[in-house]
Amino acid sequence: MFDNLSDKLDRAFKVLKGHGKITEINVAETLKEVRKALLDADVNFKVAKQFTDTIKEKAFGQNVLTSVSPGQLLIKITHDELTNLMGGQKEDIFLGGNPTIILMSGLQGSGKTTFTGKLANYLKTKKGKDPLMVACDVYRPAAIDQLQVLGEQIGVSVFSNKEEKNPVKIAEAAIKQARENGNSVVLIDTAGRLAVDEMMMNEISDLKKAIKPNEILFVVDAMTGQDAVNTAKAFNDRLDFDGVILTKLDGDTRGGAALSIKSVVNKPIKFVGTGEKMEALDVFYPERMSDRILGMGDVVTLVERAQEQFNEEEARKLSKKIAKNQFDLNDFLSQLQQIKKMGNIKDLVGMIPGVGKAIKDADIKDDAFKHIEAIIYSMTPTERNKPETINGARRQRIAKGSGLNIAEVNKLLKQFEDTRKMMRMMNDKNAMAKMMRNMPKMPGGPQ
Repeated sequence: MFDNLSDKLDRAFKVLKGHGKITEINVAETLKEVRKALLDADVNFKVAKQFTDTIKEKAFGQNVLTSVSPGQLLIKITHDELTNLMGGQKEDIFLGGNPTIILMSGLQGSGKTTFTGKLANYLKTKKGKDPLMVACDVYRPAAIDQLQVLGEQIGVSVFSNKEEKNPVKIAEAAIKQARENGNSVVLIDTAGRLAVDEMMMNEISDLKKAIKPNEILFVVDAMTGQDAVNTAKAFNDRLDFDGVILTKLDGDTRGGAALSIKSVVNKPIKFVGTGEKMEALDVFYPERMSDRILGMGDVVTLVERAQEQFNEEEARKLSKKIAKNQFDLNDFLSQLQQIKKMGNIKDLVGMIPGVGKAIKDADIKDDAFKHIEAIIYSMTPTERNKPETINGARRQRIAKGSGLNIAEVNKLLKQFEDTRKMMRMMNDKNAMAKMMRNMPKMPGGPQ
């Protein structure tokens, strides 16, 4: 998401390259391109105009420091305004109440049921809660079945009653059961339609009045662009919801909904869905999203995802194995599997500052590690523990077992050995010091 917008904003700021100061003419020229980029991203016209007017007002007349170019100054102002446009700071969901009752709303196909599962998983694994999911979509039996499957997948209880056709009665019975069983959060998945209609609005309004939820979340498909903002307004007028959930941000979307929705309905974006897996749910940080839009990466989110997958005890054990030169292919495979759990590979690499633009056209598939896994799984336990025992005949057998050629096996073993050498060097302070001493001196830089 946002790749196209990022490219156009980058080109817009190049208009100021080489200018010694900010003037009304060069700012106007740049902001004209910025406004066009926002409109192409399906941002609401009024929002785009207000946004560029605010930047112009803040930029014009500012003195440019000798160490800062006009382009850099305008990027800084744009970054701050993008952050404000998307809400300024992250907003948490409310988790008070006994139990906390969270009501999902949105159109059919927006991803409500999947998000309900993701939120339940998030509350269970990261907040230590014991959620109960409630199937209140009485029109789609498949939605009830889907919620049951998700519940089994993440180990969360699901309340459903296919015989009952009144969602209010289902919700009330579920809340009663949650109190009896000690569930701390009740997540109510509701029915949707293909478009906003009076029957749906009346039904969810009745649910709101009857159960008095602590939090109402509006789930919207980010790929629907400006339609998402219009739908959000219609729901907010009736429900006065507390926050927005943008799903399918990993799809081919222009990002207009993320940039417009806060200004139009004055409600914060609380979470974004970035994939189909139950772990593919991120708390929405406006400042971090601004960083990514302007090509600055998102190192904080990258580090947080890594910390979630790598615990300190495992890191200590691994460090000891590396120090003793005992890092083997089992450890190598374990590291790859933990990286996979962090999310979409291209998305992760794009969080590194400066790398996003370089790889935007690269075809980095999510199954990039499957060949490596196939090769290692074709090895015997001895071969994984002692890669040095893998001779020519063993390589032929491993290649045949993994369905790949021997060149692929050789390539993996070479990569593994290079990784092991690098890890050993990083653990050896003397070797690291020697490497630093032998590095060529940078002309004009620190010696």
